[in-house]
Amino acid sequence: MIAQPYQLYVERTDRTRNMSRFYAMSIEPNLFGEACLMRRWGRIGAKGQTMIHHFEREQDAVKLFLDLTRKKRNRGYCTPSGSSR
Repeated sequence: MIAQPYQLYVERTDRTRNMSRFYAMSIEPNLFGEACLMRRWGRIGAKGQTMIHHFEREQDAVKLFLDLTRKKRNRGYCTPSGSSR
């Protein structure tokens, strides 16, 4: 059981470099009660790629979630303005 919801959706755009990217993450339980960190990324408007990490302990999933969040913020990703995601 996941103690609290973890969700993130950020974007990075740069018109001069024709860059329009998104990055989304969430921690959700699987059928066996394990915590899964689900990651999705790609060009805004496209399906993108998906990766799922399985963890026995929720703390490990949260640690990776926070590490990836920090890295994305440092690379210029931010919450889209005017969005309720």
